[in-house]
Amino acid sequence: MTFRWIPVLASTATITLGACTNLTPEQRTVAGVAGGAAAGLIAADALKADDDWKLIAALGGAAAGTVVAQNNQTKKCAYSRGDGTYYTAAC
Repeated sequence: MTFRWIPVLASTATITLGACTNLTPEQRTVAGVAGGAAAGLIAADALKADDDWKLIAALGGAAAGTVVAQNNQTKKCAYSRGDGTYYTAAC
């Protein structure tokens, strides 16, 4: 029954990502990290994973979200260094 929510979540994510067009690289990175962590946590919860796997999934999603943070106007991506700072480079 939890899989019926996947199309709803995918649609919501698509609509939400459309609002990210005018964000600064910092804001885009934060949105990518938060969105990735949330997606990982939702996926782990849907699969009824234990707390350890939920944490791992959230961290993995956050890591993937840092790479996804892309500025479409400059064609540069914001990458996290892991220490709270970031750098931009070509995608």
